[in-house]
Amino acid sequence: MDRSASPVYIEPRYMKASECHVTKSYPYGSPLENITSYFSSSSTPSSSSSTSPSSLSSKAGGRSGRFFSLESINEWIPKDPIAVGIISAAGATCITLGSIAGYRRYWRRTRNANSVTTGMLDRKTWIRGVVTSVGDGDNLRLYHTPGPFFRYPFKIRSIPSTTKELKDETIHIRIAGVDAPENAHFGQPAQPHAKESLDWLRATIIGKRMRCQLLAKDQYNRIVAVPYINRLLWFDKPLPLLMLKEGMAVVYEAGGAEYGPWGVKKMKAIEAQAKASKKGLWGLKKFEHPSDFKARMKKAEEVREPSTRRTQQKGLLSRVLGWVRGK
Repeated sequence: MDRSASPVYIEPRYMKASECHVTKSYPYGSPLENITSYFSSSSTPSSSSSTSPSSLSSKAGGRSGRFFSLESINEWIPKDPIAVGIISAAGATCITLGSIAGYRRYWRRTRNANSVTTGMLDRKTWIRGVVTSVGDGDNLRLYHTPGPFFRYPFKIRSIPSTTKELKDETIHIRIAGVDAPENAHFGQPAQPHAKESLDWLRATIIGKRMRCQLLAKDQYNRIVAVPYINRLLWFDKPLPLLMLKEGMAVVYEAGGAEYGPWGVKKMKAIEAQAKASKKGLWGLKKFEHPSDFKARMKKAEEVREPSTRRTQQKGLLSRVLGWVRGK
């Protein structure tokens, strides 16, 4: 043994905290590998759990990659607890306000015509519902059914069936662009073919699901809308055009009329076809336009009202004179 050789002293090296890695074996890969595999653009799976974060980031977060890796996303997340708290609070506020706005616009049920706002009419909002009743040949009552919970397989809400339950819970809708024969109102007689048009409309839409585009509100607090009959396997059927085609109504031409997406020309053309075929009310021997019928009834009412007032005044004067004379 060479005693002249001096021993070599090796300085011990202490590992930094950042270099310490605690590895744990998982039978199906580590959770980090499972998560980052969804963000990686590489077609080959990660080699082992000992792969450094920088190598994962360079492989998955490059410009050629389709998605960013989890580590590259973490680089953009602030580490300051105050900043994280502010961002979390702002995110939760945005989600809450967005949920409330979405519910109010798309999921909240519109109870009746008073619940229809000016904004809904300006946006020409679409609503879905079920027809519960028909009061005249050109209007209906719609029970609004927003969201998925009125239909199977998510049906947890039901539609009321009694008059008491439906009170103030339906939207009174005036069908846009059409005018049906007038039924008997306030002591006035019904117009010819009024009953036939009313019976046809009831048989066609009561209990049916409909999609309506809200357009305006008339002087009777009804919502002027374009209704479509819902069909499962085909396009929805526009009710105004169907009424004109079957001769159950005529084109409404009074001031402020709404005609939907078709315009008055197309509606007049469909009306002309029904008239040539003598369908519905066009088969009457003596046809009177609903607007002319209403004008005639209004004029007769105005003539009858002054004569009634004069009779009442004459009767009152006779009673006063009789009292003066002691009779």
